[in-house]
Amino acid sequence: MAEKRAGAQAAGGSWLQGFGRPSVYHAVIVIFLEFFAWGLLTTPMLAVLHETFPQHTFLMNGLIQGVKGLLSFLSAPLIGALADVCGRKPFLLGTVFFTCFPIPLMRISPWWYFAMISVSGVFSVTFSVIFAYVADITQEHERSTAYGWVSATFAASLVSSPAIGAYLSASYGDSLVVLVATVVALLGICFILVAVPESLPEKIRPVSWGAQISWKQADPFASLKKVGKDSTVLLICITVFLSYLPEAGQYSSFFLYLRQVIGFGSVKIAAFIAMVGILSIVAQTVFLSILMRSLGNKNTVLLGLGFQMLQLAWYGFGSQAWMMWAAGTVAAMSSITFPAVSALVSQNAEPDQQGVTQGIITGIRGLCNGLGPALYGFIFYMFHVELTELGPELNSGSGALQGAVIPGPPFLFGACIVLMSFLVALFIPEYRKASGAQKHSNSIISGSLTNTPERGSDEDIEPLLQDNSI
Repeated sequence: MAEKRAGAQAAGGSWLQGFGRPSVYHAVIVIFLEFFAWGLLTTPMLAVLHETFPQHTFLMNGLIQGVKGLLSFLSAPLIGALADVCGRKPFLLGTVFFTCFPIPLMRISPWWYFAMISVSGVFSVTFSVIFAYVADITQEHERSTAYGWVSATFAASLVSSPAIGAYLSASYGDSLVVLVATVVALLGICFILVAVPESLPEKIRPVSWGAQISWKQADPFASLKKVGKDSTVLLICITVFLSYLPEAGQYSSFFLYLRQVIGFGSVKIAAFIAMVGILSIVAQTVFLSILMRSLGNKNTVLLGLGFQMLQLAWYGFGSQAWMMWAAGTVAAMSSITFPAVSALVSQNAEPDQQGVTQGIITGIRGLCNGLGPALYGFIFYMFHVELTELGPELNSGSGALQGAVIPGPPFLFGACIVLMSFLVALFIPEYRKASGAQKHSNSIISGSLTNTPERGSDEDIEPLLQDNSI
């Protein structure tokens, strides 16, 4: 039996070896190829979405993205627990494959394309697996830099790909764009299959083989149940929920809004994405560090929320193209909010509670990815923000905006939600980490809790939650 098991391990390990040692470079290449493929489809997807659902485009877009987000939220803990048992590479391959599977269906059958996008939410957790991969191969003090590389690669893929897709669509048609996106996705899958080595240490993986996955590990609401146990964590979680809910809804519908309501063409949309992406990278790499040193974590969060409120209000009342460009600049500055929130969480949580707190924040953002798009789609539907025609001749002075006091009601509603988030954030303590007798008291309490049987299983946080900072 031992020989058979050793042979099975050797056979299974051969395809897990890849090229070289596991590195951050493997992770960033996987992220770049997947999201570059989807970025190419920005222009064709807007057209196909309107052609498939001409009457209630925004509503259907919200429902599709909402279902995808909710399924992703529900499946992420289970996939994380399984990846801790079976290794990262099999689930990295599975998430990328099933996430990109709908791409060729865009030209084959649009209905199946949108149906598969919704269902693919079950596997749309590539970032979680990637961050676990990075956590396996980096020291704790290196992870923030490594995660920064991954996030910057994601932004870089979306800076260039929409413009390339728009050019190919205008010059050669949407079919070529879909073909190129499919080839890029297949390239990413082949790269994982052939070149990416397994990151989970061999000494850990065999011990876990055959281990049972408990419901607590797979429960998507497990981290959310811990929110009320700490007042500071509760305030931070409410702030994250109220700020990210409109952000998730905006991300799912804004480019469609630019095309259908404001009148942006494919080239303008690609240029807008590139501008916001480049400015966001600058804001998160240059201005964020300066603001954190000069203003502190809490005030940087408040400043980011202020920018987000201004951006959403501008989107809501804006009826001219120049207003969207100006608001996009403000949107880039609002991207400092979540990194500042992550730093605030790290500052206020005890060292042995970092993983639990970050897991709670991750769970809330996943929930918003499901609720936000559905909320925005419903508000667009309630305010009858729809068009019956979509063409290049549409401009910001035509039909849809004539006489409209609030051209974008969901964005103004989102600004009001962010205002509530701002008010809640005012009550978050700037620095609350225990010291002296209080810290000693907390350590005693923590130690006594550790000795209880329930504590061990309830507080175990997998690397997928512990180190997810996007």
